[in-house]
Amino acid sequence: MKGLKNVAVARKMLPSQMLKVTKENTATSKKKAGKKDSGAPKRPPSAYFVFLEDFRKTYKENFPDNKSVAAVTKAGGEKWRSLSESEKAPYTEKASKKKAEYETAKIEFANKMQGNVEKATQAASEKSTSEVHNDGEEEETSS
Repeated sequence: MKGLKNVAVARKMLPSQMLKVTKENTATSKKKAGKKDSGAPKRPPSAYFVFLEDFRKTYKENFPDNKSVAAVTKAGGEKWRSLSESEKAPYTEKASKKKAEYETAKIEFANKMQGNVEKATQAASEKSTSEVHNDGEEEETSS
């Protein structure tokens, strides 16, 4: 029995070894997210968040002493669930308008970013094409 006990103890990992294993596992399992551009447009709020903006104002007017964000959000969630589809319609409409604005802003931003890249590549390509055109012009003039 002593031999088996010693083998089991020999297989145990030290805490420092366990840390190395967990660091290796987390490093390989997580993918690095790309850096977000600070100039990129923000995603639009959903209909619920549009409703919550209005609800916060009315809630603070009714309960000025309440400083808890959780209480306001919880009350807002209950109110949102109790609303009918027709009562939610104005908020959904506002959210869809904001989403359309976001889509256009997103496209403009992508074009702007693409334009910066294109300008750099265009300048490099203009330089190389002008050299090609100059060589062709020299041959025509020498004939």
